[in-house]
This record gives sequence, C-alpha cells and structure tokens, in this order.
Amino acid sequence: MAQQLPTDRTSAFSAAVGRVLAEHPGDEEGRMLHAPGVRTGGRFYGFSTADTLVVKLPAGRVAELIAAGRGEPCSPRPGHPMREWVCIPEPEEDACVDHLLEARAFVAGG
Repeated sequence: MAQQLPTDRTSAFSAAVGRVLAEHPGDEEGRMLHAPGVRTGGRFYGFSTADTLVVKLPAGRVAELIAAGRGEPCSPRPGHPMREWVCIPEPEEDACVDHLLEARAFVAGG
C-alpha cells in the first residue's frame, strides 16, 4: 500500500501543533474521530481532517464564526451539529495556531 503524503493543510496543522506544544509542553497529541488532534488535561481542543481545522470553543464564539462565514458547523453525524465545535476550512498555519490557542484556553478554563 502506498503511503499517503500529507497535504499542505495537514502540514499546516502539524506545524501549528508543534508550535502550540512548544508553548504548552504538557499538552499531547492523540486521535479524535480517527483524526490527528491535540489535548490538554486529557480533553481535546482541536483536530484536523484533510483540509479543515476543528476546534472546541464556547457556543457563542462558534455561532459568531459561523455567522461571519469563517467557520462551519461540526456535524460528524449529519443534522446533529456539535454546539461547542466549529470547522475552520483550509486555515493557514498562523490561523491554526491562533484558533488552537483560543480553543486550548477555553478547554483549560482560562
């Protein structure tokens, strides 16, 4: 079986996670919904699909990002969006870092 090469977006997520982990060395990588993710204190705050960053944020912030056209509902089961998760399509590395740090602060209670 041929190895799948990472896409630019996957590389952006990996690079962003590396930067976040350098700043927060107690955090760790893991898998969420069969995708690469990052967590703190055992709680996930972000993961990536092929071209989308998915982060956990307060419901009001999720609604704000969706209303502004900068995010999409996270619905692993069609028709059942997750209230505190938002999909950010095709983010660049710096945007990934910003969203991951915002999500981390929310999950960590800070």
